[in-house]
Parts: sequence; structure tokens; C-alpha cells
Amino acid sequence: MKLYDIGRICVKVLGRETGSHCVIVEVKDNNYVVVTGPKDISGVRRRNCNVRHLEPLETVLPISKGADDEAVAKAIADAGLTEKFREKIRIGI
Repeated sequence: MKLYDIGRICVKVLGRETGSHCVIVEVKDNNYVVVTGPKDISGVRRRNCNVRHLEPLETVLPISKGADDEAVAKAIADAGLTEKFREKIRIGI
């Protein structure tokens, strides 16, 4: 089991989307992944992200590599996590 695998739910801890939930849809290398919110649910648009800017959570969604935003939104809804994704987390440093 890898820490940053496809379908892992994370929280952004740095950047303009700090405190927002996102889902890993593709692993680029040891340092970068592609994440999405999707934008209409959590406000995180699909983009490359450094793994140091993410805090992984325990939950993993059953999605395929490179899944589109509709498939990710459906997996979030099926898991009953839509409201969790809509709220921001306050990050204390």
C-alpha cells in the first residue's frame, strides 16, 4: 500500500486551496500527483500538485487512473462524502 495512490482523499495544506479536500487521480512520480476536487464540489480544480502540499486521509475511493471529474464526483457521492468535501478545514500551524 502506497501513501499517495490513486483514489486517496487528501487535504491541501499549502496554496490558495488550503483546507480543501481533493482526490488523487494520477501519480506522476515520487514528488508530484494530479489532484481534482472536483471544482464544483470542493473548489479544487484538476492540477499537478506536490505531495508536500497534501495531507493524506485514510479513505480511498474506487476510481481508475486518470478518471474524469464526473467519475470522481460519482464516487464521492456513492461514498456519502459530498458534504464533507464542500466544507473547508481550518489548518493550524
